[in-house]
Amino acid sequence: MTRAAPLRIGSTTRRWPALLIAATLVLGACGTAVRNPVTGQTERTVMDERAEITEGAKAHEEILKAYGVVPDAALRAYVDGVGQKLAAQSHRAQLKWTFSVLDSAEINAFALPGGFVYVTRGIMAHLDSEADLAGVLGHEIGHVTARHGAQRATQQQRAGVGVAIATVLGAVLGGQGGAQVVGDIGQTIAAGSIAKYGREQELQADQLGAEYLSRVRYNPTNMVDVIQALKDQERYAADAARAAGRAAPQGGGWLASHPSNDERLQSIRNTALKLAGNRGAAAWDDDGRSRYLKAIEGVTFGDSREQGVVRGRHFFHEPLGIALTAPAGWRVVNDTEQLALMSGGGEAALIMKLIPEAVVKKVGTDHAAILRDALGATAGTTEKLTLGGSLSATHFAGQRRNAQGQTGPLNATIVSGPGGKLFLLGWAARDAAALQATKGALREAEFSFRPLTPADRNAARPWRVKLVPFPAGGFAQLARSTPLTDLPEQQLRLLNSAYHEGAAGSGAGSRDPKPGQLVKVIE
Repeated sequence: MTRAAPLRIGSTTRRWPALLIAATLVLGACGTAVRNPVTGQTERTVMDERAEITEGAKAHEEILKAYGVVPDAALRAYVDGVGQKLAAQSHRAQLKWTFSVLDSAEINAFALPGGFVYVTRGIMAHLDSEADLAGVLGHEIGHVTARHGAQRATQQQRAGVGVAIATVLGAVLGGQGGAQVVGDIGQTIAAGSIAKYGREQELQADQLGAEYLSRVRYNPTNMVDVIQALKDQERYAADAARAAGRAAPQGGGWLASHPSNDERLQSIRNTALKLAGNRGAAAWDDDGRSRYLKAIEGVTFGDSREQGVVRGRHFFHEPLGIALTAPAGWRVVNDTEQLALMSGGGEAALIMKLIPEAVVKKVGTDHAAILRDALGATAGTTEKLTLGGSLSATHFAGQRRNAQGQTGPLNATIVSGPGGKLFLLGWAARDAAALQATKGALREAEFSFRPLTPADRNAARPWRVKLVPFPAGGFAQLARSTPLTDLPEQQLRLLNSAYHEGAAGSGAGSRDPKPGQLVKVIE
């Protein structure tokens, strides 16, 4: 949760990458003829290069506004330098390329038409060298140079669908893309996912990434490492699900039309071998592992201070000065615009939002006025509360009327929080029966809202990436001192490109670092 959101209880806001849908294009049905820079073929399109740049720039501003960039200027400059070197040798070197490091824990990378490429600090924590980073950036550059976004926009337009720039944004590592968000009141709470590029487009982007690597003297076989990372993420997700007693995810959330990770891995191996040919190791520069590790040391891992941090069932937001604790068996889902304390079965949740300053300016700070004028509360009962020992609050249970005149149930609490901030705690449930069954837990979650205590402030410290020499006791030894709690040894292996079958918990493996070699840990 990073900023005040529109005051809607339980609204579906798939911020990653749904915010980009604001850049919907209204284009002619016929389109124009454009030469594809990669294939050399002429294709009809609803997005020429000027439209790509214009609409990509609009969406770029929205992305930066929603997520921000990492505060480390040196890291941003480092990524831009690697990206610009690749882009200068790409099929569209004339574009003004922009490379951004988003302040997001998601393991993701994507691109917008027009030359806007993004990596998250989350994916950077899981890469192991500059060449790996170049592989990720090269893949995303490939989506832009081959005009994949424009092609999909054209297909959608022909199908009569509104052409949204960023329906597809090229996640390299796939999996669940986008934070879990809470659905409208009366609907099931569910996880969202990014629609991906088509099968042939992903394979082509992999191949272009390998080609661009070779053009700037990185060994193209590093693209194999990037796709292997996808395989490792899948394996870890399955292991973590089994450890938690859940069914293992199938296919990492990819759509059926997309290439499996096995297919991508085999395809890129063939491509990389052809590009490498008989040139030998001397033909390539070093992989830049030392430079890369130095660049990412100290980067935030997981939740950041500005977003608030989740520690088990607890949520701490140091800038806002607040904390909440989920009931036993519930979990905390920290979205960009809201926080949800969610029941184990997903049938109910307490949703917390910061009430926007614009609403306060319009209707004032009186709780009754906010409930009435901002939330549309009509018939019902109000209850005065004190949360966290000192925070005044007002709970409303009854009916509300929305802007369209429709009525529905409303259970919500307005809280006067620390620093004069006002908060909304909304009760959301699948149906009336679910609301009744979870009423006690919802009230418990609500009453956990509190000002940060000294202990809370200590727990709110974000985790960071640290470099240490690999010990004789291996990952098992490192796991004993990590703050990671979910399969800690496996997570450390995943961070260090050593997550392979049979290795986790079974001693050294062929992909393990050598004793004394610098590895990433979390502190």
